[in-house]
Amino acid sequence: MKRILSFATVVLGVSSLSSAFTHPHSFTPSRRISLSLISSTTVASVDTEIQDAKALLCRAAETKLENPDTVLDALEQLERNCKKRFKENPAAFSKDIMDNITGEWRLIFTTGTKERQKKSGGRVNYFPLKAIQKFDATVEPKVIENGIYAWDLPLLRFSGDFDFDERKRKLEFDFDLIEILGLIKIKLGRKDVAKIGARTGLGSANNEKLADGGRRAFFDWISADESIATARGGGGGLALWKRCD
Repeated sequence: MKRILSFATVVLGVSSLSSAFTHPHSFTPSRRISLSLISSTTVASVDTEIQDAKALLCRAAETKLENPDTVLDALEQLERNCKKRFKENPAAFSKDIMDNITGEWRLIFTTGTKERQKKSGGRVNYFPLKAIQKFDATVEPKVIENGIYAWDLPLLRFSGDFDFDERKRKLEFDFDLIEILGLIKIKLGRKDVAKIGARTGLGSANNEKLADGGRRAFFDWISADESIATARGGGGGLALWKRCD
């Protein structure tokens, strides 16, 4: 940002810039071109940072060898820059997420909720279990599943439906069905499912609070492409998923 401001000062001059905003007609074609170059430089810088963050996150998803603090920095950088791109064209950004979200995703990395981060001193790490989240945005209602697996056997799996608010990138969902070992299916209310999810690590305590208040659990979605997906949960935690083959 400092480099951009310095560039603006050199091209326009502080006094000229002030005069231009006070007297709009004082903008000359050359000044308009200079401001356009500044805007283009900013967009290019944001896109470069997004690609750099995604490249590191893809390596982390494949190897689980990247330093956890570096992964967290990349997630936070990606979140900041995706917010900037979202503001430019919310509808197109949200459509891109929905076009890519359908499929199965393995949870690779999570910071846990803000409460959990405080208890652990801010330490974060790769998720140790095989946790798979599935989304299907091609049907109505849209389907969501979340489960813990031993090899291909679902030890515990929740399923329900979700909605996506394109204006906020917010994915709201409810689970109302539990499967145990892929055999036993139990229909429960969302409050009960939220409690079980919080106890097993598949959900957060914040989901219980939302259910008690008659609200749905949610993710603020950051990105989704052919390889990875990222989001911030309702409890404040960041998550990285890898698309399953």
